[in-house]
Amino acid sequence: MELTPEQRIELHGFNNLTKSLSFNMYDICYTKTKEEREAYIEYIDEEYSAERLTKILNSVSDIIGAHVLNIAQQDYEPQGASVTMLVSEGPVVEVPTESYNESPGPLPGSVVMQLDKSHITVHTYPEYHPSEGISTFRADIDVSTCGEISPLKALNFLIHSFDTDIMTIDYRVRGFTRDKDGHKLFIDHNISSIQNYIPEEVKNEFDMIDVNIYQSHIFHTKCRIRDFDLNNYLFGYTKEKLDLEEVEEITERLTTEMDEIFYGTNFESI
Repeated sequence: MELTPEQRIELHGFNNLTKSLSFNMYDICYTKTKEEREAYIEYIDEEYSAERLTKILNSVSDIIGAHVLNIAQQDYEPQGASVTMLVSEGPVVEVPTESYNESPGPLPGSVVMQLDKSHITVHTYPEYHPSEGISTFRADIDVSTCGEISPLKALNFLIHSFDTDIMTIDYRVRGFTRDKDGHKLFIDHNISSIQNYIPEEVKNEFDMIDVNIYQSHIFHTKCRIRDFDLNNYLFGYTKEKLDLEEVEEITERLTTEMDEIFYGTNFESI
């Protein structure tokens, strides 16, 4: 299926393809002492609180042209936060009449009006290594849409909303819809790589690997920051406060941690 940007597919009924974008980012930091680690976690919890994450997801909904139906947000103890949004392509014009009373649910044919519902979620995971002085912060953002909303439109904004060293991005189109002649459409737009939705200036900052299964409409891209400056990974001081041996040791720990996350495997110590 080859389409120009101006073309639109004439469908039979609603476009019920589900397009899911999963954006996972990691921030790595060296925290030598317990006090540094606690300060880093406190900084992360403040920088990426449920309130700020909600603002980010609201912007995502604006970018993809979605209408926010409901928001649930929570800051956790001792750390971390979650936000979930239910969204649709436009304002709801018909409200379901089902109640929460104990009764059978509606029949499939009566919930067609719900098919344009989609969701956007984010969960954060601050954590640290028990002995190596490494602290990491991970945020998982999922944008799942139906209809003509494209979650890939929000990717650039998400990348710029987080200070990230490593990104893992997944995009998948599930289900099928039908054109006006009844033929199944398993995807309604052309895509060869997630990288095509990332600006050149951002791609220049990262090493990237694609793992795509085109026949299943599954796309996967991993990104690792290219230039390493130790000062960006020390919390509260600079490398000038360290001797050469410490600089080399900390650099090795950090780069090994980043490589293990990027490749998804533990490296054996030599």
